[in-house]
Amino acid sequence: GNPELPTAVNITWSSINFKTILQWQPKPSGYFYTVEIHGQTSNTKKKCILTAETECDVTDVLRNVKETYTAHILSVMSSEMDNFEEPPFAVSEKFTPYNQTVLGKPEIQNYTQKGSKLYVAFQDPLTPYSFPNGSFQSVRDIFQHDLDYKLYYWKDQSSGKKDAMSKSHEFEVNVDSTKNYCFYIQGIIPSRKENRNGQESMVLCTSVGRNILDEYGAEIFIIIAVIAIAIITLATVLSVILCKRKKAKAAREKEPLN
Repeated sequence: GNPELPTAVNITWSSINFKTILQWQPKPSGYFYTVEIHGQTSNTKKKCILTAETECDVTDVLRNVKETYTAHILSVMSSEMDNFEEPPFAVSEKFTPYNQTVLGKPEIQNYTQKGSKLYVAFQDPLTPYSFPNGSFQSVRDIFQHDLDYKLYYWKDQSSGKKDAMSKSHEFEVNVDSTKNYCFYIQGIIPSRKENRNGQESMVLCTSVGRNILDEYGAEIFIIIAVIAIAIITLATVLSVILCKRKKAKAAREKEPLN
């Protein structure tokens, strides 16, 4: 081979909802990289052949998500692809998509707060893999009963959180009917030792009975009190001034004319 060619370093797997990108360093100069994906039971597959980039989308060759893979990053000259000598290469850490891909953000579809009940409906994140009819598989289609969701919710303007678990696509929890609530959802795979918690959805808040007191709390009382005190003080001062003027005028009218 060409032992003088640099080999890849800092090889990392980045995977969200089974979309998996392989990354490494350094940027090649005068040579190229070719990626080989080796599975424990599957045939070796080549990706990103003769690339000058330092990343490669390997999603489509990891369809058996429960298999464990390693990546070989080959450093090659373009003329050596037909050469029988093995080029220098670096080997990645092992990667099992089912155990290591990160769960993406659930999408909240709708929510309502009626009386003392908060209802939240959401959708599973989709994966790059599709069914025979062309529709994309969701993470639920792959993880099945291994997938749970947790709802975190709290009173608006409060820091105390509560949570609830569900295996379905909706939550129904008891809340204080006089308060607004904020919440978010997170996917969880309890069977995992690592990467158990997925990404958090966006935070949303209800607006039932929301008014200026909910928005500003005690601040509005302080503002109102200051304004009221200022008005009372001004009225008192004006009353005193007017009273003194009336007395002075009455005194002048009683004086004899010169």
